Formats: sequence, C-alpha cells, structure tokens
Amino acid sequence: MAFILVMSLHGLQSMITELLPEFSIGGLGVSIGPFWFVAMSVVLLFRSFWACLAIPVGGIVFGEILIGDFSALGAVEGLIVVTLSWFFVMSLITDPKNVKQIAALGFLAKAMEETAAWFIDVGKFYIGVEELEAISWLPETVWATEGIGALLQIIIAGVVFGAIPTLFLYPRLRGKIEPLLGMSPLEGRDGPMFTRTSLKRLIAWVALIPVAFAFETLSETSGGLITFTPEFVETYGQAFLFVPIAIAAVISFGLVAYRQRKVDGLQD
Repeated sequence: MAFILVMSLHGLQSMITELLPEFSIGGLGVSIGPFWFVAMSVVLLFRSFWACLAIPVGGIVFGEILIGDFSALGAVEGLIVVTLSWFFVMSLITDPKNVKQIAALGFLAKAMEETAAWFIDVGKFYIGVEELEAISWLPETVWATEGIGALLQIIIAGVVFGAIPTLFLYPRLRGKIEPLLGMSPLEGRDGPMFTRTSLKRLIAWVALIPVAFAFETLSETSGGLITFTPEFVETYGQAFLFVPIAIAAVISFGLVAYRQRKVDGLQD
C-alpha cells in the first residue's frame, strides 16, 4: 500500500510540474519540479526500501510510459540513483518527530540525486554520447556548467520546493497516513545518525553509480533495448498530460479514501 501511495503521489506531482514552463538563470535552463515536498513528506513516513523504490517507479509509470516516451535502459539510472539516495538517507533518521532533521535529510537525498546525475552527464560528455555546454578549447568547463545546473536544481527542487514545504507538511501527515495503511508511526532510535547500516548503503550508492552510468550510456547508444515511444504528447499536445495526472490522482486519493472507509468500518 505504501508503495502504491508513494508511486502515485510522486507521479501526480511530477506530471503537474510538467505543465509549468522552464526558466533560465544565466543561460542555464532550470525546471521547477517536481514538487519534492510531497515525496519527501510521504516517503519519510515509512523509511522502507519499497517506499524509496516507489519514487522513481512513479516517474517511470506516469512520466514516461503513460505519455509514450519510455526506454527501459534509460529508466535504470533513476531506479538506481533515486532509490539508493533515499534508502541511504532513511538510515540517518534518529528522531522522526524532529521536523528539521526530516527536512534536512530530504534535502540531502535530493542533493545526492543531483550530484550523481551531474557525474553521469559529464561522463557521457567525455565518452562522446552527449553534447553539453562547454568552452570548445577547454572541455573541462563542462564540470562547472553542469555543476551550476545541478546546484540550481538542488536549491530549487531540494530547498524551495522540497525541504521548506516539508517542514509544514510532514508533521501534519505523521500519525495520520500510517494508520490508514494499517501501520503504526515509526519511532526513533538511540545512537549516532551514521551507523554501520548507513556506511553499507553509502558504499552501495557509490558502487552502483558506475552501473547507472553504464546503463544510461547504453540507452544513448543502443536505442533503449525495450522502448515504448508513441509520443502521445507530441501527437495530442500538452493537454494529454492531464491523462496521467487524472490516473495518478484517482489511484492516490482513491487508495486513501478506500483505506479510510476500511478504518472507519473497523471502528464501527
């Protein structure tokens, strides 16, 4: 249930932000979304691997498959980087009632995602499978141009539309969402934030970034292996984005309503 809820909510927020225009800062294109505070607030309630996996799966299902722009190999990068970034951060939570800690760790997860994506994009530039902005006689400047773009995304998605709204949304959801799914709110733990479990998950994150890079490179050079590309948005226009938005909304709010009726029935 937690997997379905996180997946559909993230898909919903991702597709809503697809309707918003990009803007540029110093010539660098920056997108607003997705509104990460929804995923941050909900996934941090559960702290399970499956809740973390639901974030990229939501993006794939609603942001790629349902709009007809899916590449199996291209999806692997997000599955690895996003899932492991959040899974590592989950191991650092010691006090789930500490809203500032929760918001800061949500920001850290987004920062790890963007950092990994930065290295992967630059790596693709160096092996010649992607063209990026760089001074022709000094290709090393690609590190700066892509790094600035990643930093802007971290600030906008991780802070403005991430950690700050999470400070207000998370405490209002904690203790209310979990019972609907038949769960009790998770409690904190004693000891340091960084534990042996944290170290193992961080090592896995570092070790699997090259794997994500390899799959992304194969996606650029081999055509994606398994693809589904009817490109509905190009065919029917931006209005088609309301299709995955409607489906995600029905699944997420329908699930909450269904579970609420179940809980009310048990109480009666």
